[in-house]
Amino acid sequence: MADFLSAYSIQRWLESCPQGYLVNTEYGHETGEEEPELLYSNEVIHEDAIRTTVQLVVGERCALAASSGLINAAPDEASKRFLATQTLDEARHVEVFTQRLYDLGVRKDELTDVINRYANPNLVKFAEILLEKVDKKDFIAGVVGQNIVLEGLAFSVFEMMHAMNADMNAKFAHTLSGTIADERRHVGFGENRIGSLIKTHPEKKSEVERMQKDMSYFMLATFADGFRNNETAAELDRIGEGRAHADFHGKDLGVMSPEEMEGLLADTVLKEFKVRLERVGIEYQTPSRP
Repeated sequence: MADFLSAYSIQRWLESCPQGYLVNTEYGHETGEEEPELLYSNEVIHEDAIRTTVQLVVGERCALAASSGLINAAPDEASKRFLATQTLDEARHVEVFTQRLYDLGVRKDELTDVINRYANPNLVKFAEILLEKVDKKDFIAGVVGQNIVLEGLAFSVFEMMHAMNADMNAKFAHTLSGTIADERRHVGFGENRIGSLIKTHPEKKSEVERMQKDMSYFMLATFADGFRNNETAAELDRIGEGRAHADFHGKDLGVMSPEEMEGLLADTVLKEFKVRLERVGIEYQTPSRP
């Protein structure tokens, strides 16, 4: 427990996050950085950027509600303190991605309407499954859903998006870098904390496994909608703008179709789920493919 207390203490969080990789940033990126002009001038690319960012806001709002809701359900003080730091991380993520919507031209008085218009219903259902466990103060299911499933999903999504934007959109890539660092810490907590709890509460395994399967299905449905309805790649080809040649797990995203990228991301996330769940003594359940 001593190592656990040290690794996930507020002091460690202060040193690594606000006093570490977020120093000299504003809303997650360097001062003065701006999105590429093409993102504003092309209507198709601009709308896709708004739609994509809305999904990030929806996911991070779920993460914020889950991490804050799990604090009082935690069985020990170390977990409560870590979840307090995670709550602030998630609140920051909501803020930085909301700020990106403002930077993209969304007015503050239309934010709710824009989110309601573009929020993927499958992502909303994914969030509802997790938040139902949190509302019931089910710490084990809540942490698996939040810190392994949701955070594992976010980690891979952000990594792919970072690879796609590193050379073309430094502002967004820098914002994603900080969130990736946060998600790595959150996933580590989930693995380290849940393993011991599952050993002492084996009766929870079947419920948690069912939740993972259900959440995974709605995650895949969200991916399917997102990639199949995203028109940026086709628009870049139409106007003669080259796509970034970005490596993601050994594949060049710059030459892949949206359907191929969807498959790569889905396979990457599900593989990571399987590995992480097996580490904590939970049997991965294969979801149906939308």
